[in-house]
Amino acid sequence: MIYDRMTMIPHSRPFLDEEDHRGVLDVLRSGQLAQGERVAAFEDAFCREMVLPGAVAVSSGTAALHLALLALKIGTGDEVIIPSYVCTALWHAVRYTGATPVLADIEADSFNLSVLDVMTRLTKKTRAIIVPHMFGQSADIDTLVNLGIPVIEDCAQSLGSHYRGQPAGTFGTAAIFSFYATKVIAAGEGGMVVSRDMNLIDNIREMRDYDEKETLATRFNYKLTDLQAALGTSQLKKLPVFIARRQEIARRYDRVLREAGLPPPVSKPDRDHSYFRYVFLLDNMDRFINDMVRQGVICRRPVFRPLHDYLEQTGFEVTNQVWRHAVSMPIYPGLTEEEVETVVSHMKTFILKD
Repeated sequence: MIYDRMTMIPHSRPFLDEEDHRGVLDVLRSGQLAQGERVAAFEDAFCREMVLPGAVAVSSGTAALHLALLALKIGTGDEVIIPSYVCTALWHAVRYTGATPVLADIEADSFNLSVLDVMTRLTKKTRAIIVPHMFGQSADIDTLVNLGIPVIEDCAQSLGSHYRGQPAGTFGTAAIFSFYATKVIAAGEGGMVVSRDMNLIDNIREMRDYDEKETLATRFNYKLTDLQAALGTSQLKKLPVFIARRQEIARRYDRVLREAGLPPPVSKPDRDHSYFRYVFLLDNMDRFINDMVRQGVICRRPVFRPLHDYLEQTGFEVTNQVWRHAVSMPIYPGLTEEEVETVVSHMKTFILKD
């Protein structure tokens, strides 16, 4: 469908203010554009936010996941469990190591990895489980960690959310974050690995770049720039405000769904939902998305295509059901009051009349 981007309410949009602009301009004026002091300062700020001792900034969330897997010495012959209902970055990162991604189904209410299905996928070759906290709500992370397999938390969508009062990303062996332009905080691109295991952090830091090393051990050009780090640091300061605004908008959408007799997204009592995405299920999802676009509001499927569908694997009944009916609404800090009212108005028009 063709539409005029200048008159549409986009599905996602970064929020950038004067503080962000000044941070980037300061780096430009300094002449130190590549990895330097700003990257180190961003890592320190992230450690404080997560209350963890170690963080390594890298060029993307995928790079962060790749290095975390390598630091766990995962490679050819190993298996790594991931959900089918997720973006393809997880599958690619596992394949980069030579390991085999093993797909698992999800929970029907939270859209997170199903512990019960994961347990059926465990073998002697299982070396790790990658657990995305989908759309801003934590998975059942305690139970997954207690399976005794190293867990990498994928917090690309869950920075700022908590599970039982503790930040998402502080339960597993390691956690990774993304700072892509439309993520919770935006640096254009970028990623971070965090962990309590400082040996793991040191190994990842050693693999992040290759120049001026004593050996020819395999390393990568996965550095973050000071430009991106300055923007990321500035954005991180606003994280509580960002989350509060997302939650406020979510409450407005909740009221529309309840008025129509539809269930809003589940927010489990032992965890808080940061609403990176506002995702709900609708029988006529395709028609809703098309109708909203015609009214100037971009809604999307929250996952483009399940991994098992690419691979022509069968099963995954919950994933199939969710994929057929899940709708993702615009929800981000830069959404103006006028835009929120427009979205709510069109939601009501479609849902209440349908």
